[in-house]
Amino acid sequence: MNPFLLKTLHLAGALGVFTAMGAIIAAAGEGTKKWANILHGVSLLLLLLVGLHMLFSLKLAGTGGWWHAKIVLWLFLGAAPALAKRKVLPAPALLGLVLAAGIGAAYLGLAKPF
Repeated sequence: MNPFLLKTLHLAGALGVFTAMGAIIAAAGEGTKKWANILHGVSLLLLLLVGLHMLFSLKLAGTGGWWHAKIVLWLFLGAAPALAKRKVLPAPALLGLVLAAGIGAAYLGLAKPF
């Protein structure tokens, strides 16, 4: 598959995750949260599947352990709606952590530092 298309789909998944997180934290109605949760799950699945496809089809799995750290960040992004629902952290702090996880994942994917 075309690497440009894979990167575009991966970016679309990331945009969906962050859009959904913003909607989950800021939503007032239950209907909005339901659709935001659906978007979050579908986007996470797209992000994971396309990311793993790129990792193995482009033979990047042997380039280091950077992708293990990206999977840990992906797991945190997957747990973030539960943290929001239980109000474990204040909303601005959770949004900051989600943004930091996204920035960290982008850095790891581009720089592959280890």
